[in-house]
Amino acid sequence: MNKFRLSLILTAIVVVTVGVQVVIDYFHGLPVYKSRLSQSSKGPDIGGPFTLVDHTGRTVTSEDFSGRYRLVYFGYTFCPDVCPTALQTMMSAYAQLSPKTQAKVVPLFITVDPQRDTVERMQGYIAAFHPALIGLSGTVEQTTAAAKAYKAYFAKVKQEDDKPYLMDHSSIIYLMDPEGRYHAHFGHGTSAQAVHDALAALP
Repeated sequence: MNKFRLSLILTAIVVVTVGVQVVIDYFHGLPVYKSRLSQSSKGPDIGGPFTLVDHTGRTVTSEDFSGRYRLVYFGYTFCPDVCPTALQTMMSAYAQLSPKTQAKVVPLFITVDPQRDTVERMQGYIAAFHPALIGLSGTVEQTTAAAKAYKAYFAKVKQEDDKPYLMDHSSIIYLMDPEGRYHAHFGHGTSAQAVHDALAALP
């Protein structure tokens, strides 16, 4: 490996590391499993309106989910391990809720890789988790805007030897309130039981 290529690789590693650290630093001081109502009246600046396409091909906006709590996770279907683990945790917690509580919550999976995560791809992928899970994709501009609103980090990782590329991304399950405001978040590695208990306690 020549010095120029090594320099490029080291630069890429630094950029990815800095991006992930920015996200970690932002969420470090925010409450986990704690209502935004216990904070300042404004709350942290996370979330916002979006327009995307669901896994059935229907155009949806954030307004379509108003009135319900939203579990939101950003990832991609080609993710080898982090995304399946987080989605399994999220949907296992959801599945254990009472029907009454389930009706208050809508789980959303938003791709950070819309170039590969087509409607058909999303439809087949989310079927492996739970019927209530909604997969959302769209144009690069639409998904990037949604990720930016949620302070979700992502970046394409170039692979050697023409292998399929990977996406480096933050792994956070967001819990938004019925008005679309930040309510709480669950970091990677949070147990399904902990997520369930937080959801079961929702008013």
